[in-house]
This record gives sequence, C-alpha cells and structure tokens, in this order.
Amino acid sequence: MPAKVLILAGDAAEDLDAMYPIFRLREAGYDAVVASPTSKLIKLVVHDFEDGWDAYTERPGRHLPVDVTFADVRPEDYAAIVIPGGRAPEWIRLDPDCERITRHFFDEDKPIGLICHGTQVPQAFGLLSGRTTSGYPPLESDIVNSGAIYRAGKDVVDGKIVSCTGWPDLPEWSRAFMAVLEAHLESEASRG
Repeated sequence: MPAKVLILAGDAAEDLDAMYPIFRLREAGYDAVVASPTSKLIKLVVHDFEDGWDAYTERPGRHLPVDVTFADVRPEDYAAIVIPGGRAPEWIRLDPDCERITRHFFDEDKPIGLICHGTQVPQAFGLLSGRTTSGYPPLESDIVNSGAIYRAGKDVVDGKIVSCTGWPDLPEWSRAFMAVLEAHLESEASRG
C-alpha cells in the first residue's frame, strides 16, 4: 500500500501550487489525498504577474475533487502534508479541524511542504516559531512576527519542513520535498 500524503486545500488555492505536487507525488507512487473543509469540488485560481501591476493577478483555474473533509481526516494515517498557497490558506486555517491536522505533522516530526502562502496555516497556530521558512515575499514580516526566520528561497529546508516562495520554485521545491519524504519513510521503515 503506497504511503499517503495529505494535501490541505480549499477554494482559491493556487492552481499550480496544488496540481504540481499532487501529480508529482502520484507519479512517484504516493497516494496524494486532497482534504478541504467541505466535500464540494474545489475551485482553484491562477496567479500570475503582469506588466503594470504591483501585485499578482488572479483568474479562475481548474476544479479539484476533494477526497476527504478536514473533519474526517485521521492525520496519523498520513506520512506527510503539503499546504499549497493561493488565498485558501487565509481561510482554511479558520476551520476547527485545520489546527488539529496541521499540529499532528509538527508534533510527530513528519515531512511538511509549504508553498507560497501555505505558511499562513502553521503560522496561525504558532508552529513556525524558531523555524526557518520561505514563503511569498510580502509575507516576510508576518513570518518574522510569528517568531520564525524568513529566508526567501526555492527549496528552504529546516528539518522536515520544505518551503518555497511560490509556483515558479516548484521544480526545486519538489526535488527537496521528495528527498525529505523518502528519507523520512526509509528511517521509519528501518525502525519498524
């Protein structure tokens, strides 16, 4: 049975931040399981950069089926977690089960993938304090104010946390996350 990796998402998750890791994990033989506050189809968004804009732009993206609701997630069944960016992190963290799920991966020292705005979820629960993380650059002051060390990068690794600034970094982030995940699973297998 393949190891399961939980993807925490919701409406307005960034399309590439969600789809790239899901496909990469499935390509490598893992079971990428999408969790959301509700079981309805998630509406992803596409963020891009255009001349004349000081901020990124947003357009509708793909639809993403949900495998399990946050309320039904048993985090102990998963080897790792990935939290895509976009606008979803700012509101999924309000779901009462989001903290329970996220905290499990930090408490159990399992691999944690944070992409772009995905840092907002563990940051909201005080889980990044003392850790080094990347994230979308305008979040730097929020990350620092939460007690974390901000380092812009494509593949920032702190223990089993792998983070990046955004979707342009996904190839580097993916290589680093897969290496951390595989090392974790090898270590678990040798113990058990």
